[in-house]
Amino acid sequence: MSRPQFDPATYDAQLAEKAARLVELLAPFEAPEPEVFDSPREHYRLRTEFRLWREDGQRHYAMFEQGDKHTPILIDEFPIASRRINELMPQLKAAWQASETLSFKLFQVEFLTTLSGDALITLAYHRPLNDVWQVEAEGLAAKLGVSIVGRSKGKRIVIGRDYVTEQLTVAGRVFSYRQPEGAFTQPNGEVCQKMLNWAYDVLGERTDDLLELYCGNGNFTLPLATRVPKVLATEISKSSVNAALANLDDNGIDNVTLVRLSAEELTQALNEVRPFRRLAGIDLKSYNFGNVFVDPPRAGMDPDTCELTRRFERILYISCNPETLAANIAQLQDTHRIERCALFDQFPYTHHMESGVLLVRR
Repeated sequence: MSRPQFDPATYDAQLAEKAARLVELLAPFEAPEPEVFDSPREHYRLRTEFRLWREDGQRHYAMFEQGDKHTPILIDEFPIASRRINELMPQLKAAWQASETLSFKLFQVEFLTTLSGDALITLAYHRPLNDVWQVEAEGLAAKLGVSIVGRSKGKRIVIGRDYVTEQLTVAGRVFSYRQPEGAFTQPNGEVCQKMLNWAYDVLGERTDDLLELYCGNGNFTLPLATRVPKVLATEISKSSVNAALANLDDNGIDNVTLVRLSAEELTQALNEVRPFRRLAGIDLKSYNFGNVFVDPPRAGMDPDTCELTRRFERILYISCNPETLAANIAQLQDTHRIERCALFDQFPYTHHMESGVLLVRR
């Protein structure tokens, strides 16, 4: 696949290349034709990070080619980022240009926005932050209508909230999500919404329970929990666990038990290799698991976790790396077959793709 470039006129051809690549990877497993979910051509990315580059006495937003930290690409607008980010970029730049307090040793800016219009800006400094900085930052936050997080070595100052609130609609119901600063969230909100609706449809209305591994902030947990009697969900990141618990509470979802364990640790617990204090009071044998949902990191599932999923009648797998997805399916293909698959174009104009498969027992 040739290196993609940002050019909306070539988007359809680039998406077709990705679909062909996914078909090629899943061909050994006799997968059906993938359902393809496209992205907005512009203004699709809800979060982004810029280094600042000093030139002609001023700091400018800058990005760098991979592997080259010395040749900045100076930018004033960023068409792949959300319209809200593009609105905020010149306003923030004007603010730091007018204030030595805000600009002194400022080296990085991060924007986190949502489809529902919420915004948070993180300002990172190579110097301590003091009360004078906080007063100016509070004024800036009020002027821009955003929350601001200031970061310096060993210090973090929050003005407003340290999270944004997103709203995503799945099967006609609006779910509210707290997305914390610094934690992982899906960058393409429109495509994320399509992923959630696909997973909701594929899971279907069930009478058995769901095990979810790598649940993050509850992105999939919330809608999928409405399809089953009970969910046991796991996540290792403490900030993501806290966000997921808040999201469950905010949405009135009370049939989910969330434990802070890695997928590998839960595998050990289900295999009765050793007990875990964080599972105290949870009767794993009381669950009637028929489905497992996994959304692992780019490395995919480790071999033991992959073997664990083999126990389930149905495996719903969302992947950010089709190569490791294919490797995991190769381990499972003797007991499970692909019934449905999909391509979600989370990352237009790049080689990356998000995909999903439903594996059912043969």
